Amino acid sequence: MTRHRACKHPPMTEIRKILDLEEFPLDQPGSAAWRALVARCKADLTAHGMFNLTGFLRAEIAAEVAAQFTPMFETDAFRHIRSHNIYFRREIEGLDPNHPALTEFETSNQTLCADQFADGPLLAMYEWPEFATFLATVMDKPALYTMSDPLARVNAMSYRTGQALNWHFDRSEFTTTLLLQAPEKGGAFEYRTGLRSAEDPNYDGVAAMLRGEDDQVQRLTLTPGTLNVFKGRNTAHRVTPVEGHKERMIAVFSFYEAPGVAFSDEERIGFYGRAR
Repeated sequence: MTRHRACKHPPMTEIRKILDLEEFPLDQPGSAAWRALVARCKADLTAHGMFNLTGFLRAEIAAEVAAQFTPMFETDAFRHIRSHNIYFRREIEGLDPNHPALTEFETSNQTLCADQFADGPLLAMYEWPEFATFLATVMDKPALYTMSDPLARVNAMSYRTGQALNWHFDRSEFTTTLLLQAPEKGGAFEYRTGLRSAEDPNYDGVAAMLRGEDDQVQRLTLTPGTLNVFKGRNTAHRVTPVEGHKERMIAVFSFYEAPGVAFSDEERIGFYGRAR
């Protein structure tokens, strides 16, 4: 059973307006159509380390949210710029500090936090219990929980001309994102599935990939409204630099296997420039 923090769940009339439940029947857990969708997503996850639901968020809703966020990214967002290696850690125990796996790159974007769009489609789908139930089933988890963190639970990010999300591994086992707006050019999602494992960090393989010497790196171009779920902990991934006047916008949903998860003040300041 999937549990959530105490909240007012959105009405189904609202969910049906924003999500294509005819194509993706998350509202019918246990039905034949629901089980078929779960099986398809599990197969994609096994084969590719990810699955995509194209058109999960209705195109007109994605466009409305992008239009709402465009001025907010200009005036209200936190501008995030940092140099980092693929691990987001300055040192790795047992690894030479000069090892090429620790090569640094720059990431920059604009971030809006959940408390800046308290109402609307993104939080409605995040708080909808069947969304977490579906993800938990696909990921073979007994339950997934929404975060209690008022800033981190859902984030929206934009990438403008020249900005990129550079190579990294995620801290969480899997990552759930939704593309809101595609750029004119660039902004492709590149990934390398299974580059490392809990048993083998594969530092030399990581270094080779960073040098562009790995022919298993794949590129994915998504369309607005696509839900993308991938195993981010052992899948190296990045977003290539955006080109043109149109921003790349995504939403990131955070689910955990325990209830009540929240970032520390230090983490919030690092990610968002503020603790509250």
